[in-house]
Amino acid sequence: MNPLVWYDLSLFVLLFGVGVYVFATVRITNLHKVYFLFHGLMMMWPFCQFASTLTDDPGLQLFYVLLSFVAVSLLGSGWLLLTLFITGYAERLSQRRLLLLFVPAVIGAIGVVANPWHDFVTPLEGGYIERAYGPWFWVVMFILVSYFVSSLVIMFRAVFSPKTPAMIQKQVKITLWGIFVLAMFATLDAILNVLLSRWLPIIPGLTSLGIFLSDLFFVYVIKRYNVFNLVSIAHEDVINTIPYGIMVLDENEVIVEVNKASRFFIEQHVGDVWDMDAFLAGVSVEGDARTFLNKYRLKKMELCQIEVIVEKDHQLCHYILQSSPIVDSALAPLGHLLTFQDVSQERFYAKTMNQQYKTLQERNEALDLIRQELSDANRKLEELVLTDSLTQCYNRRYLTQHLNHEVLTNLQYKTPFSLMLLDIDHFKAINDHYGHVVGDEVLVRTAEALRQSVRSTDILTRYGGEEFMIYLPHTEHDLAMDMAERVRQAVESNRISLNYGMGEIAITISVGILSIDDFAYEDEDVPEDGERYLIQLFDAVDKALYQAKQKGRNRVEYGVLERGVVSS
Repeated sequence: MNPLVWYDLSLFVLLFGVGVYVFATVRITNLHKVYFLFHGLMMMWPFCQFASTLTDDPGLQLFYVLLSFVAVSLLGSGWLLLTLFITGYAERLSQRRLLLLFVPAVIGAIGVVANPWHDFVTPLEGGYIERAYGPWFWVVMFILVSYFVSSLVIMFRAVFSPKTPAMIQKQVKITLWGIFVLAMFATLDAILNVLLSRWLPIIPGLTSLGIFLSDLFFVYVIKRYNVFNLVSIAHEDVINTIPYGIMVLDENEVIVEVNKASRFFIEQHVGDVWDMDAFLAGVSVEGDARTFLNKYRLKKMELCQIEVIVEKDHQLCHYILQSSPIVDSALAPLGHLLTFQDVSQERFYAKTMNQQYKTLQERNEALDLIRQELSDANRKLEELVLTDSLTQCYNRRYLTQHLNHEVLTNLQYKTPFSLMLLDIDHFKAINDHYGHVVGDEVLVRTAEALRQSVRSTDILTRYGGEEFMIYLPHTEHDLAMDMAERVRQAVESNRISLNYGMGEIAITISVGILSIDDFAYEDEDVPEDGERYLIQLFDAVDKALYQAKQKGRNRVEYGVLERGVVSS
């Protein structure tokens, strides 16, 4: 075996070692992922070149050759992607553009793997150690050159753009040297080992060496400018842009780090000794200072805080001072982390809001008093509007308002209900014989007897002069007749005592009943006009009352409403 073949293996081992070094010394970010993809593709070339020389099987030789060129095909896209990250243009890289970036490389790799009609590579002398390249080889080279040219354009744009930070410009310039070295060795490999292969002996490892040297440029940029250490780069900017004062103390309470915002809270610098007792003694404290100091000194894994008030520019400033211990992996205390948060504006707003709240509460109490008075007045007014002042029963207006909607609901859900209309027999004769005062007393005592005879869910109303109507919800015909008879007997047995020795009066009533409990006509629509339908109901029950009076009074008659036509 030619000793020179070990040259590619050595370069593979070196590239692998560099990759392990970078992986072990930096944190993993998106940029790391791109770099290790790029680094892995670079490693594949020397490894496959070496592996192809270890076997005499043409099939395995072809496999390693194709695998190495697949890696090279994808290397251009990896290089361009890494260039975008290094120059800071990766933010503009959408998912669609990322996919399009790999399309040419994938096409080139597919052509390499397919090797149709040996258009990519053909064996010489029975194997692929000595080989000839076809047209597809130059297609792959063209794709690689396109990627490298694109990388160069992006890098030169970053170098000469006034918007590019100076640090990025420096690392891009060094990266350009890496591209130049790789391009020089790859071009030299193509000229000597491809174009002039008929006249010159094969010189192995030129492209591998170029890949290794260019990778060293990348590693130098990575370590020199901390390209991958994004957390360290962002640390100072993040700390200094936080609006809270931050102070780091070591175990001896010496200040080892402060941010810019801390200068607004207190004048302390790195190297000064922080005395918490003296600080708290010089300010006003809201809270238990002793408890805070004890927790601070014990350095337990516990966040403690206290509010301090400092006079600054003739104004009182409120700060929340928080202290938390810094410990190592063994939970041994190393120092303290102090933060100062300005809550002066919040305290001002809270004080203002408390004053406004007290004022609003006083106004609300006054409004509640007025509202209660209005509610009582409205209730009394409603009682006057909806009740009969003499008998304290509901009046006809209330009954109409209540039934106007409820009867339609009963029809819709097929809920039975009944109406009872009653009239005091010979009431005019009572007025004429005893006078209207006695007539009013008769009305009041009759209303009391009716109220005691009906259910709590029934609605008793004074319908007219001596007429009363009772709405009986959820009541069918038979139950309505029983209740009507009970009401009639209650009034008949009620003896009304008169004043001034005028004796007692016994009265009777005539009752008309109407029950809506037959819902056989299910296809009949519910009336749209509730008021008109209610008039029909009142008319039907009124005719039933008339029948009771015609048949001798002191009796109950039942009326029927059939599909809008009243009969009795």
